[in-house]
Amino acid sequence: MKKEDIKKVVLAYSGGLDTSIIIPWLKENYNNCEVIAVSGNVGQADELEGLEEKAKKTGASKLYVLDLMDEYVDDFIIPTMKAGATYEDYLLGTSHARPVIAKGLVEVALKEGADAICHGCTGKGNDQVRFELAIKHFAPQMAIIAPWREWDIKSRDEEIDYAEAHNIPLKISRETNYSKDKNMWHLSHEGLDLEDPGNEPMYDKPGFLEMMVSPMAAPDKPEYIELDFEQGIPTALNGEKMSAKDIILALNEIGGRNGIGLLDIVENRLVGMKSRGVYETPGGTILYAAHAYLETITLDKLTAHKKAELAMTFADLLYNGQWYTPLREALSAFVDKTQERVTGKVKLKLYKGNIIKAGVWSDYSLYSEDLASFGESDYDQTDSKGFINLFGLPIQVQAVLDAKLKK
Repeated sequence: MKKEDIKKVVLAYSGGLDTSIIIPWLKENYNNCEVIAVSGNVGQADELEGLEEKAKKTGASKLYVLDLMDEYVDDFIIPTMKAGATYEDYLLGTSHARPVIAKGLVEVALKEGADAICHGCTGKGNDQVRFELAIKHFAPQMAIIAPWREWDIKSRDEEIDYAEAHNIPLKISRETNYSKDKNMWHLSHEGLDLEDPGNEPMYDKPGFLEMMVSPMAAPDKPEYIELDFEQGIPTALNGEKMSAKDIILALNEIGGRNGIGLLDIVENRLVGMKSRGVYETPGGTILYAAHAYLETITLDKLTAHKKAELAMTFADLLYNGQWYTPLREALSAFVDKTQERVTGKVKLKLYKGNIIKAGVWSDYSLYSEDLASFGESDYDQTDSKGFINLFGLPIQVQAVLDAKLKK
């Protein structure tokens, strides 16, 4: 679509630095087009306060705030957790929020008859790919505007200069100008001192951590919790039946006060560079640990090992913005099959950033105390002789051949 034909634009709007300056920039560079701001509520809480007033003051005609939390949890977080998918230890908090937000953007754009969808992702990051691949899935002909790939602004400092010149209020300063992403699952921090991997993050600096305390500041007394699962889905916390969403929110509080879920990582971005960031994922870290603990007694060896292998593929697809693909759907179908008997209870002890296993039970447990016992059991140890002979036969044959060849 030609630039002059774009009259109405739907903007993925967070109210942060990038999207705050994009509204006036769009109007300056796209024929004073109408800008409709859209925020997807995925649990960023206080970040949604005052957004409508701010969006309109900076030039938007209206603001949609889409309640996506239930869909985010049930259709993205839980399927990813059941898969055991992690990307280089990262629990994918930004990655699985983007496709659900992009889906909402397209719905608004089609409803409003918009000519284009705009996002504030940089040309260096992963999110540009995640947003745009999802948009292509739902609206393949929709024009996409990415200001970071067009404007002359080169840094976050220059963005602040632009905001100040246009009287756009900001909640940050040049000294607190971390690039952050927050939702109900996690909070990420990038930039400033974190750009040097030789710098220790300022965990104890007031205001740095938002979802949790540092492990050093956690209580000196451990806290026990119990989680119930049905077919891999969390259903109760400490004996109280709750939705998966409410369990995650409660675990955020519990994990947060015990210093659980802190990750400092140099990860490999999709675009090729390495990036250093700090992630806070208190509830998610507990949930992953509990689910994996239950799987140790409910999954057979072949399934568990294949599932772990495919979890990396699942994570790569999600991290790379390929959620809406046949392969991801096929992997989710596989995961759902593996979860049919992942039902039971897990007990964990939380202490200063550590998750300590304290008991696991399931009616579908494959663990047999009789077979595994060092005491008397029904296991016939003489069976192992024939097994070892057959299992080691290829090694024995190879050794005999090698000896002959050396003569």
